[in-house]
Amino acid sequence: MLLHLNIQNFAIVRSLDIDWRNGMTTITGETGAGKSIAIDALGLCLGDRALTNVVRPNSKKAELSATFDVSKNPSARNWLKKNEISLDEEECILRRLISVEGRSKAFINGSQVPLTQLKEIGQFLINIHGQHEHKLIVKASEQRQILDAYAEHENIIEKLQYYFQQWQSLNHESNVLQENQSQRNAQQQLLQYQVNELDEFALVKGEFEQLENDYKRFSNSQQLLDMSLSALQDLSVNEQFNITDGLRSTCEKINLLASLDPNLEELSKQLTESLLQLEDANNELKNYYDGLELDPQRYQMIEERFSTAVQLAKKHHILPENLPDFHQQLKQDLKLISTDESRLETIYQEIEKVEENYISTAKTLTQSRTKAAKALSLKISESMHELNMENGQFQVNVSANKSNKFTSHGIDDVNFLISLNPGQQLEAMNKVASGGELSRISLAMQVILADKIVTPTLIFDEVDVGISGPTAAMVGTKLQQLASNTQVICVTHLPQVASKGHQQLFVTKLTDGEHTETKVTELSENGRVQEIARLLAGDKVTDNSLANAQELLAS
Repeated sequence: MLLHLNIQNFAIVRSLDIDWRNGMTTITGETGAGKSIAIDALGLCLGDRALTNVVRPNSKKAELSATFDVSKNPSARNWLKKNEISLDEEECILRRLISVEGRSKAFINGSQVPLTQLKEIGQFLINIHGQHEHKLIVKASEQRQILDAYAEHENIIEKLQYYFQQWQSLNHESNVLQENQSQRNAQQQLLQYQVNELDEFALVKGEFEQLENDYKRFSNSQQLLDMSLSALQDLSVNEQFNITDGLRSTCEKINLLASLDPNLEELSKQLTESLLQLEDANNELKNYYDGLELDPQRYQMIEERFSTAVQLAKKHHILPENLPDFHQQLKQDLKLISTDESRLETIYQEIEKVEENYISTAKTLTQSRTKAAKALSLKISESMHELNMENGQFQVNVSANKSNKFTSHGIDDVNFLISLNPGQQLEAMNKVASGGELSRISLAMQVILADKIVTPTLIFDEVDVGISGPTAAMVGTKLQQLASNTQVICVTHLPQVASKGHQQLFVTKLTDGEHTETKVTELSENGRVQEIARLLAGDKVTDNSLANAQELLAS
């Protein structure tokens, strides 16, 4: 429940502290005094949009804070825990700072938070009913929401919305696949041709590099033969002089000298090792020369395969060595296109299944709405009689959606029909009821639905506009009954309603000719008598009005 509200430099309020009690609190005051200013401040604490003119003139910022007792509010406590916001002494404090430039900061229990989080936790703390809500109940969407709130079948609606979202998603996917089908078919034919061509060529990873080496060797084979033979002759074949024989002769001489002078032993070893290496190189070159072959058929095969690889790579704008990877990518792309075709068939089956689930759930929702409509129609009709509409009849009509389209809220049209006079046919509310009658019907709905709302605080901001006399007394009684199990705050101009409060706040506007300020005062018992008498008689309070005020408070 709401415990405390602090307002600093907001609109025409300089400084204001309000302590709220359990039960029913009524707020009264003269016209223009700012009776709804506390409600407006609470709205900003709950995340309402702030206008630039909310800051009091000659002030830099407005500061608003609301303190709530959440010891018996598990929803709010769970939200705080989920969002890792500390909770001290079972209280939750919402705070809002608004600069004169319009910039805003939000805090929950001292932690700065995004404005959206004020709205999120606010739905677990307060439910505000505004003075213009009766204008909304003539809208079909609002009527459907009222019936659904009364029926308390959120689980069915959530299930229906799940199937609706699935249905939308599958249909979107199906439409995209169908729109791209002709393009996909052309792409599939091209990919199939390219894959077949590369399948036939069947170049494996690393093969092109080997082909390139073989092609270079075969194309230069004569030069390789001539040059390697010439090198062999220089190394060992030439009888007049060759490197091997010359080095061997030198080694023999140095070995002889080393036997005479030990200082030459190391040089002798080096020359001997060089001779051995030279002989090994000579043998390798001889083996290479003997292994060279000039097979025209093999050369032609290598040349053709090498050329084909180069042409295919050029065709696909890639390097020849990347052809095997490119081949595999084309195969994967072809597989994906084939998968799309298969997916399209699967989607049709999935859509059919989801439609069955949606229709089944929608029918369950229709049954629940129809059952709830009967009970709600009876309750609102009874409330209309109590609110001075003795011949009023109310009916919630649930019918099949004429468009036959799937929606996130089912296949039903919900319409509120009323009759105010004997023999009058039931018709749409906006065709029959006046503004005052709509206001009374709206209030009846709010009182009935309030039992379904789990928020611990309900605020009614001048919802009794257009109501007077015995009807006003009944409105006050209904609000007082509602306050037996939840905190009710009501801004009112009716003495019959104001007198039903367990606590009454009086709003006044003071001015010294230069500055204007709003004050909120909790009335004593005597103060309540004076204020109720003023509401009854106007500015001129009489003994009769005082007596009537005492009678209202006593009752």
